[in-house]
Amino acid sequence: MALQISATNPEHPALLLELPWHLPLEEWPEEVLVPLPRGISRHVVRYAQAGDEVIAVKELAERPALREYELLRDLDRLGIPAVDPLAVVTGRTDDGGAPLESVLVTRHLGGSMPYRSMFETTMRPATMHRLMDALAVLLVRLHLAGFAWGDCSLSNTLFRRDAGAYAAYLVDAETGDLHPQLSGGQRDYDLDLARVNISGELLDLEASGALHPSVDPIEFGTEICARYGALWEELTRTSVYPAGKYHYIERRIRRLNELGFDVAEMQIEHSSNGDTVTFVPKVVDAGHHQRQLLRLTGLDTEENQARRLLNDLESWMATQDDYAPGDPLAARPEVLAHRWVRDVFRPTVRAVPLELRGSMDAAEIYHELLEHRWYLSEHAQHDIGLDTAVEDYITKILPKARETLEPTLPE
Repeated sequence: MALQISATNPEHPALLLELPWHLPLEEWPEEVLVPLPRGISRHVVRYAQAGDEVIAVKELAERPALREYELLRDLDRLGIPAVDPLAVVTGRTDDGGAPLESVLVTRHLGGSMPYRSMFETTMRPATMHRLMDALAVLLVRLHLAGFAWGDCSLSNTLFRRDAGAYAAYLVDAETGDLHPQLSGGQRDYDLDLARVNISGELLDLEASGALHPSVDPIEFGTEICARYGALWEELTRTSVYPAGKYHYIERRIRRLNELGFDVAEMQIEHSSNGDTVTFVPKVVDAGHHQRQLLRLTGLDTEENQARRLLNDLESWMATQDDYAPGDPLAARPEVLAHRWVRDVFRPTVRAVPLELRGSMDAAEIYHELLEHRWYLSEHAQHDIGLDTAVEDYITKILPKARETLEPTLPE
């Protein structure tokens, strides 16, 4: 059987053809590999350079490789945070003609880290809670989309910084199944697997001495269930309000927006006697602030980053002479937003030298600068201004933090 590359983009086969597919993945030469931290996997996984891109290559049998490729494409269409599938390579043989396993190729998620690399220095319990929050949000989003993961764990997740929190991405869909809707039993099964897997992974870290002494692996495994349950209840519960109190519905929708979700479809019913109104958010979509920021500025960020940037944008708008909400002669919000990107956001980010950024993207850098500005202003008891904060951050903070940042990769 001849070598075959099934890819999502015409550019990828040309880039991938240069790689040594005739060798088992464990024998790939160092010159094509990229030294990035890898998590635990039941398969051989390597990071490689393909043109200007860094790719993850996973060796597995042909049928599961094709299945996972299609599942990842489905998740991409549904807008679920997951690694980006690029190709499946089948029909591999070595120099003697013996068959080799197929491989699944995904794009490396820039700025992401497997959980074990994050524990190379002892992680504080507060950071652990943020990881559990991120994983709970990911699992809820998957279940709302009808995806049963089948193996939710820290090992099958990548984490990216997100304005003081983390965003979680699915990295292994091999055991997943996509359905029109999940039953309560399917969700409970996934959640129980997550609890057992997470507790086991943390017990392993504890045995190696990499876990903070105050972290109880069993309690943190159970925590994912509590955080998932609270979020699922908020997103799906039925609310009954007195008739005429429609602002209660608006308040519920605002609460969902604050959690980062939009109500895409809802059901509202009056009771037979007209005394009450029942409200059910039937379809909720994650990324409320992401979509708002993207519409206004064209910036594509994580959800918490978008929330932080929108707050700064609104504060800046209020200082502009042509900002007058409701006035038809005033500048449109989109015009002001693009002015903010041009005059504030981009110059601020560009002031930070590339060699000091590590793997932080532009939105995360801007968030860090806003945090540093707040800290310095609190200390000085007055607003020190963004330019002063940038200078202080570059000279005093980044050089020290650079030692702990993961390797910078070509974008």
